[in-house]
Amino acid sequence: MSTVIEQPVEARLVAAAPRMPHIPATLHYDPRDPFAVRMTFPAQATLEGVEVCWTFARDLLAEGLDGPAGEGDVRARPYGYDRTVLEFHAPEGTAVIHLHSADVRRFLGATGALVPEGLEHLRFDLDRGLADLLRDAH
Repeated sequence: MSTVIEQPVEARLVAAAPRMPHIPATLHYDPRDPFAVRMTFPAQATLEGVEVCWTFARDLLAEGLDGPAGEGDVRARPYGYDRTVLEFHAPEGTAVIHLHSADVRRFLGATGALVPEGLEHLRFDLDRGLADLLRDAH
């Protein structure tokens, strides 16, 4: 049985329409996908009115605590001494949120206790991943 980490966080949406300055979000980590984290936003916090989930590298989140990280759809960087900025880029626009860096560090600490950084490859099941891809291709 695999332990999954879920940590609620308070995200401050920088540019929102309609204005919703603070939104609940949840950071997820599943050691069956050891390189990735997910961040889920509830339906009431999205323009489409449906839950939205972004998946990105755990390393990106860790690197974003100390400096700019990411070149694609998800980017992270520090903001001041106690905030971390996440940018989510989509065809519909960009969402910029601030998180408490302490919450991010606590989450990463819990994920690191489960799967230490640099040892993710030992938990990655390539055969299962390939089987999933082939099954979904039908």
